[in-house]
Amino acid sequence: MTDHYHPDLLAPFLALPQGDKIQAEYVWIDGDGGLRSKTTTVTKEVTSLDQLRIWDFDGSSTNQAPGHDSDIYLRPAAIFKDPFRGGNNILVLAECYNNDGTPNRTNYRHHAAKIMEQAKDVQPWFGLEQEYTLFSMDGTPYGWPKGGFPGPQGPYYCGAGAGKVFARDLIEAHYRACLYAGINISGINAEVMPSQWEFQVGPCEGISMGDHLWMARYLLVRIAEQWGIKVSFHPKPLQGDWNGAGCHTNYSTKEMREPGGMKAIEAAIEKLSKRHNEHIAVYGEDNDLRLTGRHETGHIGTFTSGVANRGASIRIPRHVGAQGYGYLEDRRPASNIDPYRVTGIIVETTCLL
Repeated sequence: MTDHYHPDLLAPFLALPQGDKIQAEYVWIDGDGGLRSKTTTVTKEVTSLDQLRIWDFDGSSTNQAPGHDSDIYLRPAAIFKDPFRGGNNILVLAECYNNDGTPNRTNYRHHAAKIMEQAKDVQPWFGLEQEYTLFSMDGTPYGWPKGGFPGPQGPYYCGAGAGKVFARDLIEAHYRACLYAGINISGINAEVMPSQWEFQVGPCEGISMGDHLWMARYLLVRIAEQWGIKVSFHPKPLQGDWNGAGCHTNYSTKEMREPGGMKAIEAAIEKLSKRHNEHIAVYGEDNDLRLTGRHETGHIGTFTSGVANRGASIRIPRHVGAQGYGYLEDRRPASNIDPYRVTGIIVETTCLL
């Protein structure tokens, strides 16, 4: 724990009764793809979104509005349980709107929700594999020797044992917090580069995929804050012979998940191949540093697909190829994607065009 965080001092206060009132932490995405939050008191337990007010904040301080017209409005979109405060307290994921009622330029959920509504009959499911890297406050990768490097990649992926795994306590805390909050987290593992980890969220249908991934990210950075550790979602946080970080996107429709679904999977891949550049445009900043054709990636300039090929743009898992139905994995998205943009364009390309 860090010198600025004192859980022993906080605990007796969090144990005090709070009566019928609850705390609602509104969480939103800022103008730089980061997360912000603030708290309001609600007079009674919240069971539905319509019990929550539309709130506002100063968008000029979050790179979301000019100073002369800075009010941005928070419209509640999804509710999760609050693992920090416990009880009936909640986390509220909110969408950002301008004062004229239009979605703020940072609000990619608005457009994605329209796409998901149009495609709801195909029941699009997603599972996202969020990779990230942990850094000490001095900017060096967490647990790496000061002024030096750990041994080369090899022992760290799904590793066990001192010197192979870093910050497992933080990762366990995040996993349990996600389960408590109601996030559909489906697993975790240590990644190829030391101090790089992954958590998976899904399967989630439609717009809920973006909601659950964003809230899982929020919990991660909040918990890491207590450890005094920084979280990086950059796709290539360290130059050199180290793996980058991605957000592999597993996708299926109802037709793909049923026997004979391989035909639908192949049709979707064909459609995806024709819009490679449009997808890459929303698949993460600095993704060119990661998609080099090395370190288990395909090259950013070419579209490829294949069964069990981790160097392809789209991979069909071997068991899916064998049974003839299931899902596909788009390996192009970077770790810093906005999941609303990625899930939205995948559904648009494969179902609506």
